[in-house]
Amino acid sequence: MRILLAGLALFSLAAVPGPVVSTASTVDGVWRTDGYGQLVAVSGGRLTTYDVTSVSCLPGSLTGTGDGTTFTTNEGTVATVRQGTLSFDGDLGVRSLRRLPGGLPRACQAAPDRSALSTFDVFWHTYAENYPFFAAKGVDWRAEGQAARAEVAAHPERLYDVLCGLITPLHDAHVGLLTPDKRCTSPRPGTPDPSIIPRAVAVTDAALGAPVQRWADGAIAYADLPGGLGYLRITGFQGYTDTFAGDREVLEHALDAVFTASRTESLRGLVLDLRVNGGGADPLGLAVAARLTGAPHFAYAKRTRNDPADPARFTTPQPFTVRPAAGPRYTGPLAVLVGNLDVSAGETFTQSLLNRTPRPILIGENTQGVYSDTMDRTLPEPGWTAVVPNEEYLDPRGHTYDGTGIAPDVRTPVFTPAELTAGRDTALATARRLLSGS
Repeated sequence: MRILLAGLALFSLAAVPGPVVSTASTVDGVWRTDGYGQLVAVSGGRLTTYDVTSVSCLPGSLTGTGDGTTFTTNEGTVATVRQGTLSFDGDLGVRSLRRLPGGLPRACQAAPDRSALSTFDVFWHTYAENYPFFAAKGVDWRAEGQAARAEVAAHPERLYDVLCGLITPLHDAHVGLLTPDKRCTSPRPGTPDPSIIPRAVAVTDAALGAPVQRWADGAIAYADLPGGLGYLRITGFQGYTDTFAGDREVLEHALDAVFTASRTESLRGLVLDLRVNGGGADPLGLAVAARLTGAPHFAYAKRTRNDPADPARFTTPQPFTVRPAAGPRYTGPLAVLVGNLDVSAGETFTQSLLNRTPRPILIGENTQGVYSDTMDRTLPEPGWTAVVPNEEYLDPRGHTYDGTGIAPDVRTPVFTPAELTAGRDTALATARRLLSGS
């Protein structure tokens, strides 16, 4: 069957004729990313993307307009294309590009086959060629795909259910199938429903027993606690405004208000609450980490799966360092509250603190275990999108916390039904006790 073939030689197809653009003076042209399965076309101040597998080439969701090198995208970020590289202000790292001298392949301009089997094939190959964690999840993607494709061939009306059934066993909160009226995701078993978050925040605020300052519609909150302690909660690293640049400005304003010279000198301990951090932009996490250290330290290294045929092959890891902020910084004892709803950029932020001196004490439950940026990939069925991660964030030993999450040093309940019913926050109480030395 087509899904089990090694892959069609999509880019051996004849390309649309056109002049070869000089690489010495412009980035106009068509580029292929190393990893990410994407073509990037730059022409006349416009950036267009194409989502590519070995059996497909479809217009991508990301577009941008700009001056020919820097582009404001439809996702609220700024993309920069240089000779051989692509970067985004809201992401960490640089993606390598290779120019396609023949221009855009014909396959990328053909009308897509929108049949159920075609949609299935593109979905299956998108995961097969990008997802790094099949072995860790114990999923035989090829065998599962063979059975699932036969079911779609016999019952095309069941396409959504079949695709959802394929990714559900991955138990990965970063995978998904999005349609205009449905959403299939698969977080780790035991993950609380995010609908508990408002109640959880209310229970914690009541337990603080102190006035709470808020920024970004409550996404950032701070309170001075008795005994010289502080409490900082961050529930996400996105959505403060409509752009990454705006989000960063809001965050820095809040951090300036929290980390004043007088407060950083007087605090005896700080509780950092990430238990309901839904993620967002990794650079914002590093901006917070920079306020919590007096010396540079390793945050993590990031690498991307870049061989469609081999899930074990990756780009060279790009390391990232937490560097002290220029203004006042808090460098004393730190307790970090974590749990299953600490997700994605909330987890990379947690990881970036592990090599801090003094090392923070982690309290609560394991984080969710999803670190990669996610790719939204267009499917042939109109309005359908596959969401797939393709990166690993490594610690100094080359280890990744994907799947397991980062484990706490002190395990406590985190927003369990019993805790919420009783209005009790054991993790917070434990942090206050440990930081107070009592």
